[in-house]
Amino acid sequence: MAPEQMAETAQEALPPPARPLDAIDQDILRILQADGRASIRSVAERVHVSRANAYARINRLVEDGVIRGFGARVDHERAGHSTSAYITLKIVQNTWRTVREQLRQLPGASHIALVGGDFDVLLLVHTPDNRALRELVLTRLQAMPEVLSTRTLLVFEEEDLEPDA
Repeated sequence: MAPEQMAETAQEALPPPARPLDAIDQDILRILQADGRASIRSVAERVHVSRANAYARINRLVEDGVIRGFGARVDHERAGHSTSAYITLKIVQNTWRTVREQLRQLPGASHIALVGGDFDVLLLVHTPDNRALRELVLTRLQAMPEVLSTRTLLVFEEEDLEPDA
């Protein structure tokens, strides 16, 4: 591949530079975090702009990657996943991208983070029960050649922090 083609490919892979967010953008984000189903009209009224302006701002926030999506907050226990755990992993150096892709495929994986400290990766999982958690850790995670060790921290109680409305 020619150098100019490689430069173009590298530029395409990078997200656009972040634009500064003003007070109205911040207010829109707070409203949508509290209620992702809020109508454009409702958002516009609450931040005192026209519907067209609110629509354009929300679209820009989505295009810029500030808003990554809209979804439901799930009570995992009520949804049949009563066991939650944080799992720490030590991995072979320079295998983060490979490990991340494998972790994304795990049933119940909810959050994956590359971290610094005594371990390399922090993984949050929600499983139906302890047997499913045991299977996930002992059969799936520890079978990955890039995973050197794991430690499982069972969650006794959890609460998602809701943004201020």
